[in-house]
Amino acid sequence: MKYPTLLMAMTVLVCAPATEAQRQPAPVQGFTVVATFPHDPGAFTQGLVFADGQFYESTGLNGESSVRRVEITTGKVLQEVKVPEEYFAEGLALVGDELLQLTWQHHRGFVYDRKTFKQKRTFPYQGEGWGLASDPAGGLVMSDGTDTLTFLDPKSQAVVRTIRVRDAGRPVPQLNELEWVDGEIWANVWTTDRIARVSPVTGDVKAWVDLSSLWPREQRQPPADVLNGIAYDKSTRRIFVTGKKWPRVYQITVQ
Repeated sequence: MKYPTLLMAMTVLVCAPATEAQRQPAPVQGFTVVATFPHDPGAFTQGLVFADGQFYESTGLNGESSVRRVEITTGKVLQEVKVPEEYFAEGLALVGDELLQLTWQHHRGFVYDRKTFKQKRTFPYQGEGWGLASDPAGGLVMSDGTDTLTFLDPKSQAVVRTIRVRDAGRPVPQLNELEWVDGEIWANVWTTDRIARVSPVTGDVKAWVDLSSLWPREQRQPPADVLNGIAYDKSTRRIFVTGKKWPRVYQITVQ
């Protein structure tokens, strides 16, 4: 290698600020509710996607799992396919004319035709399936309940690379539902009402969105559960969030 001393010096100069930044906890952001919309309180939301002016939603629990198309303004389910009861459905992503849905512990994903919801094929993966999202370039990123995000080839679902998510150098486990928002991966963290805004390059948490006051836990009645579900309308930059068996979807802006 030519100029090793110069290259080492340059590396220190470039990397030192990033290392210092990684020692600082990511800032916490608030939110403003722009609008609310009805949501099926029986839907154990696992994945939420905005497309065609509507939501596509994956719901979980054995015997209750489904993939559905939902009218935003009314919450009406316009189209639905039930998942066989032995499967606990998880994350959902839209790639071209196909909807891809994960299952929790069966190491199997389902691929549906976007229009007819007819199942076209299945695909295998290692580990548990939690969240799934497609990026603007058509790639896929998957979570498995750990601090690791796995990037997949959109056609073969083969593993391309992985990153580990960190805040101030500490791992952020239980990453769940995912969404791409303006070049970042937004990730629900299971058991919390917070969203991590993650760099897809480094895995560093750039900021937290604290939604704990969106629908305070003391106001929820069982079986309502934690926040889970992020959808993004990139044409208007609208952000939608909901939760497992929540009666509302919220459109928010982040402060």
